[in-house]
Amino acid sequence: MNQKQKSKIEVTLMYLVILITSIIIFYPLVWTVGMSLNQGTSLYSSSLIPENFSLEHYKWLFSDESDYLLWYKNSLIVSISVAAGSVIITSLVAYAFSRYQFVGKRNALYIFLLLQMFPVMMAMVALYIFLNMIGMLDTLTGLILVYLGGQIPFNAWLVKGYFDTIPRELDEAARIDGAGHLRVFWSVMLPLAKPILAVVALFNFMMPLFDFLLPSIVLSSQDNYTLAVGLFNFINDRFANNFTRFAAGSILIAVPVATVYLFLQRYLISGLTAGGTKG
Repeated sequence: MNQKQKSKIEVTLMYLVILITSIIIFYPLVWTVGMSLNQGTSLYSSSLIPENFSLEHYKWLFSDESDYLLWYKNSLIVSISVAAGSVIITSLVAYAFSRYQFVGKRNALYIFLLLQMFPVMMAMVALYIFLNMIGMLDTLTGLILVYLGGQIPFNAWLVKGYFDTIPRELDEAARIDGAGHLRVFWSVMLPLAKPILAVVALFNFMMPLFDFLLPSIVLSSQDNYTLAVGLFNFINDRFANNFTRFAAGSILIAVPVATVYLFLQRYLISGLTAGGTKG
């Protein structure tokens, strides 16, 4: 077998792997879209390609009978707050670790790295007790604080790696011109760090929209539900049969994520590739 034949076989195998992966990824998505357009509410009577397309489930989600819009608003409040808060807090923490020397710096970085190794499930009981003690259980504020605190270790490492790639000569030049610490941070570091901050913003915006476990533990009032918890109730009850409405609601979750992605897409590729170059 010559080299040309080997190359053809390798290319064929690559395309085969891509095809199988695409089917695994897109088949459930196509089923969800098809189910949301089926009439009725039963899972077993739904088909991949609906015989009679209907938008009745989408209309029902926006009607007065459903709390979907309220859950959507709660999710957006949490997601936007977490995304904005994570960018601000993470950029300040990463800037300090990247540019300054202080006692305990290396140990703090090791602690951040260590915290990433433990699953979130280990802290659920402690978080529940803590939020109950400070009176923030079953509140969106408490949920936001948990998300913000939980993402600092990973985000700090990611942004610090990017800050380390920015030449220190730029800081020194700004200080020679009379800029202080905050001025250097605001006018020099942040504009150059837009790609990695866009990555942080997108990841932290997406997480509350799709997360079910933490909101289900923290939130108990239906008025405070996020989308994941609210939609779960469509199919959670013993006699619930709202799978098509669940599918319609799930499809609409992708709208804000796609909007944010399109807004930040020019920064994302460079941010993802540069964030892990140095640590």
